[in-house]
Amino acid sequence: MEVFDNRNVSVRDTFPCTALSAEAAGYWVAFNRVLGIGPARFRLLLEYFRDDLALAWRADSQELAQAGLHQKTIEAFLAQRAKIEPEREMERLREAQVGLLTWRDAAYPALLREIDDSPPVLYLRGTLTEADRFALAVVGTRNSDGYGQQVTERLVTELARGQVTIVSGLAAGIDSLAHCAALDAGGRTIAVLACGLDIVYPAQNVRLARRIVESGQGVLLSEHPLGMRPESGSFPARNRIISGISQGVLVVEAGEKSGALITANCAIKQGREVFAVPGNIFASRSAGTNRLIRDGAHMVLEVNDILESLNLFMIPLRMEVQQAVPENAEERDLLALLGHEPIHIDELIINSQLPAPTVTATLTMLELKGLVKVVGSTQFVLARQG
Repeated sequence: MEVFDNRNVSVRDTFPCTALSAEAAGYWVAFNRVLGIGPARFRLLLEYFRDDLALAWRADSQELAQAGLHQKTIEAFLAQRAKIEPEREMERLREAQVGLLTWRDAAYPALLREIDDSPPVLYLRGTLTEADRFALAVVGTRNSDGYGQQVTERLVTELARGQVTIVSGLAAGIDSLAHCAALDAGGRTIAVLACGLDIVYPAQNVRLARRIVESGQGVLLSEHPLGMRPESGSFPARNRIISGISQGVLVVEAGEKSGALITANCAIKQGREVFAVPGNIFASRSAGTNRLIRDGAHMVLEVNDILESLNLFMIPLRMEVQQAVPENAEERDLLALLGHEPIHIDELIINSQLPAPTVTATLTMLELKGLVKVVGSTQFVLARQG
């Protein structure tokens, strides 16, 4: 482990900050530092205290019990509360140049917000952009061989050049290769850490972490407060964020007990697509990826296998169209009729009661916006949005 030193770090973008007032944000950060207050208990407190965490912070045992907290949790909270100062927590973030997003911020990643156990607070070095909605996680073994390295560099380079943001965990091996390949290709990358953002783990990646921030091409992200060191349970929890912030997960190379498989399992539970690169059936490094393919993951032989499945073609055009063309009544009508089961265009024409040329033109625009996908030549489904 190594401490992330801010001295002489040149950052192109200003660090992001929550839209909440500094006082209100301080209580979010303070509660996030309390062991035993996770996403579920955060929601209980927000609901009972009507979004006023200052009231929750100052509450007595009886009020906390009424909010739904168990006695052991209440006792642990009261003991920790005496040692935590919300104002000082915000000062530490400012001093460390670490940004903050909460559930209440519009800039909080939309895909991550969807998952059941999304973190109430995200800490960031760098700035998330609109382009990061189009993200793919790339993970794999820490002990990659030449094959895994070659595949990672090739696929990630092509994805990054297509303006797909690459998400990984800053671990040794495939994770590091994925981050580096994205940066080298001029693309964006998000590194999700299992510790506070004033610490880099593993220490060998401190230069990579600095490069991600200094380049303006990426973000370091964590749910953990400053000073939090990585623990064994931090990594599986981190993996749910890697998959949760992404539209899909690509496993390049992984053994039977690789942590990358935890990320793939998180993706499956979250309704994300899982992709895997096949490998030698006699190689232990490929046992996990081959099993994923056997169990239903998309087999990846080239980058188009990913782009077609996730509808990630023409991202720059899709972003331009989304910004330039406002949603209209026809788009709303057709989107209301579409779901995740394919619907034939003739059925859409009948059910919408719109002229056939209008339906055809509107569907074309919705496809350019990335809101619908074509299945076959004349059937349509909703596309997942970031």
